[in-house]
Amino acid sequence: MDAKRIADSSIDYYPYEIFPNDLNPNGTVFGGTVLQLMDRIAGGIAQRHAGKICVTLFIDSVRFLAPGRQGETLVFKGAVNRTWRTSLEVGIKVFALNYRTGESRHILSAYLTFVALDAEGKPDPVPPVIPKTPDEQRRFLDAESRREHRLSLGKK
Repeated sequence: MDAKRIADSSIDYYPYEIFPNDLNPNGTVFGGTVLQLMDRIAGGIAQRHAGKICVTLFIDSVRFLAPGRQGETLVFKGAVNRTWRTSLEVGIKVFALNYRTGESRHILSAYLTFVALDAEGKPDPVPPVIPKTPDEQRRFLDAESRREHRLSLGKK
């Protein structure tokens, strides 16, 4: 199985305009809406890398840093951080962009783990990933410690 570059499946700009039906009583976007979009986008990144169906196994380190508001656009960025035999970690960052003021705020970061499946729904190998840039190499190394933590949770 040939290794792939991170850039081959990453997404640098996926916009989602916030509308009134996306807002909670506080006038900010529902956290669940952001999480659903994040899971769909990260799943697309995983499937593009693996070349097969990928399902969410784990979502960790979700941290809401600031709210998104009506009239803003959520901008999603994501990439595969690391792969293992049948699983892969995708990192996602979400920004709230206000076109009127030009302000962009980092509102959420998360890591999602996916498992690739074969035609029978069984775990299937994924291509290795090649981290090229210093940032990609840092994320690649950091992903292993997150994986060890996730695996330790399953043993408790």
